[in-house]
Amino acid sequence: MDVDDLVGRGPATLVPLLRDRTVSARELTIATLDAIEREDARVNAVVELLADEAFDASTEADARIARGETGPLLGVPVAIKNDVDLAGRVTGLGSRAVTQVARQDGPLVEALLAAGAVPVATTTLPELAIYGFTESAARGVTRNPHDLDRTPGGSSGGSAALVAAGAVGVATASDGAGSIRIPAASCGLVGFKTTHGFVPGSGGWHGLSTQGCVTPTVRDTAVYLDAVGHGAPGALAHAADTAPRTLRIGVTTSAAAAGRPEPLHRDVKSAVDHVAGLLDGLGHEVTTVKVPYGLDAKALTVRYLAGIAESASRVDDPSLLEPRTRQVARLGRPFGPSAVAWAQRAGHRFGSTVLDRLGVDVLLSPVMSGPALPVGHFAGKGGLRTVLGMNAFYPYTAQWNHAGLPAVSLPVGRSRKRGLPLAVQLVARREQDPLLMSVAAQVEAALRSSA
Repeated sequence: MDVDDLVGRGPATLVPLLRDRTVSARELTIATLDAIEREDARVNAVVELLADEAFDASTEADARIARGETGPLLGVPVAIKNDVDLAGRVTGLGSRAVTQVARQDGPLVEALLAAGAVPVATTTLPELAIYGFTESAARGVTRNPHDLDRTPGGSSGGSAALVAAGAVGVATASDGAGSIRIPAASCGLVGFKTTHGFVPGSGGWHGLSTQGCVTPTVRDTAVYLDAVGHGAPGALAHAADTAPRTLRIGVTTSAAAAGRPEPLHRDVKSAVDHVAGLLDGLGHEVTTVKVPYGLDAKALTVRYLAGIAESASRVDDPSLLEPRTRQVARLGRPFGPSAVAWAQRAGHRFGSTVLDRLGVDVLLSPVMSGPALPVGHFAGKGGLRTVLGMNAFYPYTAQWNHAGLPAVSLPVGRSRKRGLPLAVQLVARREQDPLLMSVAAQVEAALRSSA
């Protein structure tokens, strides 16, 4: 088997091939590093190439495999978003204002290494992970491999760009307001935001943010999350292989924008309708619903802005923050601990009741108002205009961070004009990650059959 054909495959494919020594971790790592260097020249998605660490880790993985050892990600190359601590490296957060070197690995990196993963690169993000596009003064513009004039989304844009380019099969991602699902939707990948607290290293922005990944397929995501998450071993991969029971599916295009949301692109609406039809054909009870975005849901703004203000206050040199970031941080400074605590309670209430009030098990919605935005769409706009503009184009994701519910972005074909990736989102109740994984895999299989 040609190792170059395996580069960009996800862990569901690679783990058994590495385990039975069809391919060695070292040769796979070398081919992956070559692919990352080649694709990075197009998309600018890499902060640092971790060649020395990757060679050492892959050599150790091969030795462990030869001894008959196993590990859920043993020998699998993984790119790491530059928002988690990697010992001896700067956790730059897409900013010139962060210069301190991490003294030890963060909890997610510890989990990855314990699972046997081979870190190959760190990936770009917008400053402090704030934005739904990956453009920064520190790292420049990261581009979408499907169309270099389009953004890969944000904040996990570098991770999504590398995986979508076929340079690596899995990359870490984090999601505080849609930052896994928006890049996945922009780049035609699977992006699963778990119930909050499932993955080590989650909890930023006052509990809005959770760690995860972007991968080519649902089962790849399940294998990764089983390897690093707090669930029962293999539970999500088993769920991905198991058809769900008959479910009540609520279809909604109601948006949680602070102002007027962007009109829903006709191709996105068609994608939602297509998946709704597939779910109906699979025997589920599909109905149209309107999500009640009351005060409890809108309280997420307090947590988001207060979290950004706190992140900005912790950088090594605040004077080096981008002007727009300083403006956004100022918006969050009036929100003190009591306001944040109120907003957290509101989010918990919203998440605990919303699906019950709708009488559904799973929600189906858009991820974004349209396909990936052009690069530079928000260039030159100040903090408030950028926040409002993002809220108008990305009004379908952040409320589920606020609610703490699991949500997944699934690719659904391409747009008619430019051939850009389209996607839909599925949302389930807290702790129902296996159910959501099962539905996502069922939809993925149905989409493949209907193509």
